Amino acid sequence: MKKNIVTFILFFSLFASANVRMPLLFSDGMVLQRNKEIPVWGWADANEKVTIHFNKQTKTIQADTNGKWMVKLAAEKAGGPFELSITGKNKITIKDILVGEVWICSGQSNMEFQMYKLPDFETQKNQTNYPMIRQFVVNQDLSGTPKEDLKAGKWAVSNKENIRDFTAAGFFFAKKLYTELKIPIGIINTSWGGTNVETWTSHEAFQNSDEFKSIIAEVPTVDMDAIFESYKKSILQNLKKVQGFDVSMENENQFKEFGFDDKNWPEIKVPSLWENQQIGNIDGIVWMRKTIVLTAEQAKNEAVLHLAKVDDEDQTFVNGIEIGTNKIWDKQRIYKIPANVLKAGTNVIAVRITDYSGGGGIYGDPADLKIQFKDSNLPLEGFWKFNVVQVKISVSPNSYPSLLYNAMVNPLVPYAIQGVLWYQGEANVWRANQYKKAFPLMIQDWRTKWNQGNFPFYYVQLSTFDEFGGNSKKGSRWAELREAQSETLKVPNTGMAVTTDIGNAKDIHPTNKQDVGLRLAAIALNNVYGKKQVFSGPTYKSQEIKENQIIVTFENIGGGLSKPNNSELKGFEIAGADKVFYSAKAIIKDNKIIVSSTEVSNPLAVRYGWADDDTNINLYNKEKFPASPFRTDNWEMITANEKYKISK
Repeated sequence: MKKNIVTFILFFSLFASANVRMPLLFSDGMVLQRNKEIPVWGWADANEKVTIHFNKQTKTIQADTNGKWMVKLAAEKAGGPFELSITGKNKITIKDILVGEVWICSGQSNMEFQMYKLPDFETQKNQTNYPMIRQFVVNQDLSGTPKEDLKAGKWAVSNKENIRDFTAAGFFFAKKLYTELKIPIGIINTSWGGTNVETWTSHEAFQNSDEFKSIIAEVPTVDMDAIFESYKKSILQNLKKVQGFDVSMENENQFKEFGFDDKNWPEIKVPSLWENQQIGNIDGIVWMRKTIVLTAEQAKNEAVLHLAKVDDEDQTFVNGIEIGTNKIWDKQRIYKIPANVLKAGTNVIAVRITDYSGGGGIYGDPADLKIQFKDSNLPLEGFWKFNVVQVKISVSPNSYPSLLYNAMVNPLVPYAIQGVLWYQGEANVWRANQYKKAFPLMIQDWRTKWNQGNFPFYYVQLSTFDEFGGNSKKGSRWAELREAQSETLKVPNTGMAVTTDIGNAKDIHPTNKQDVGLRLAAIALNNVYGKKQVFSGPTYKSQEIKENQIIVTFENIGGGLSKPNNSELKGFEIAGADKVFYSAKAIIKDNKIIVSSTEVSNPLAVRYGWADDDTNINLYNKEKFPASPFRTDNWEMITANEKYKISK
């Protein structure tokens, strides 16, 4: 009996260890890149013979001493469906494989932005039955060292059942490509909201960079437990410094009360997500209080509190009385204040906000933050008192460099791809000047790791967003980040979609992702697929100073410079030696822009769209692609000396 048990255990152990295993990317419904060698890899027993069969190709390979193996199938034409079989001591069959075009979609929340968040999603979802378009979603994960496989992920076919979780920008890109090319399109969506470019870049890239090698030398190979403890310590110390007291839930039941003394609480700007302010990138519970003074006339009847939007959940009190609660992060908070709750004189609004992930706080349009009386409104935007009482301690992707590269990019290498679509930069605006080095470094890093040449890398320039009220007079981090993105066009085989005209100054997540996808597709169709067409708007080339005017010349003018509906050109500014910029008159003549101002008699420099919020700029080419913001000076910027730092 004992002999039989031992024999069974030995047999079972041998069988368990013998299974050939494939990366999660290689699964039913996958899309392979056409017209390129197709790397296929996986794991088996050490030195095990593995046979791979696909279409009319058969390859045999022996796993190395660590059990890893890889073959490269010859290039295939677009088509399918096919099957891929991998045979060792067991056999795996992967079905419903298409061959076509494969693009990686990556970045932060505006690339992560799913279809279901579109205002017209119910209409859009009925127009998504494209079985030749498929998405692989990489599940979010962190790692201190490069991983061989993904945490989770699967391929999904584009249809009204699956489309809700597709990246919106990526889907509209894929849809346009399919419409033009009529071949399968695969998108691999690996994105994470709120992330900086440094977490998407490998450790080796930093080691080989003059800009970053001294920083990365201080970061050994890290384990996640050590990162967690360091992150926890850093977060709590920073909040204590900001607040002047420890994070604690002690006495929080008093915070809703009218008579509670909040004079020692710090203040924060509302409406605005707290990630953009001194609280920083935390999830947890924060109390916010606003003291207001009302007249007897205002207080005598019921009123309506408009609290804009709250990310994620709120409990809202007026003078200690709960008047409303909501758990939907993007829903307007509109709560009735019953009669006899308000009083003449001092009143207190208290909001307990619970943020589960991503952005946190009261946000949205300042016009939606008010108390509405019968015949008047009382605006509530401005500074509110706050107290962080609980922090959900979890490691942020931005805690250390390379965490997302290790977990969400490295496992994709060397899957054959056509190129990369990238939408990121919001998290780097504080270090916009350094982004001129950090972003090209990441692009080159990915190209080096894939070893598939200088594949196309197309990205989205930041839309308008009035985060800090920045402009030419006080400086604009968002304008500086856009400049860094423009300068990255010097990197070979890159392209940039300008989106200043389709953003929302009050929403960091503009919902027009269709035009984003179409503009990225225009670049790809021209550069990759031979559909010769205009694919971008005017970009600054040079300036010529003539007396009190500056004449600006552009590239990529297409059919010529234009402005909508014969309106006046907006967004141009001009300055002299004092570096003070004035709003300028700008006219189009001979496909150049002549800029002048009565305030500047000896001009030296021109700026266009140099502001966080550049909603009103309106220079286009006749193909209706917007001009990219620019400046002609090289004067020092406000982010010039801001450098990447690692929490310790």
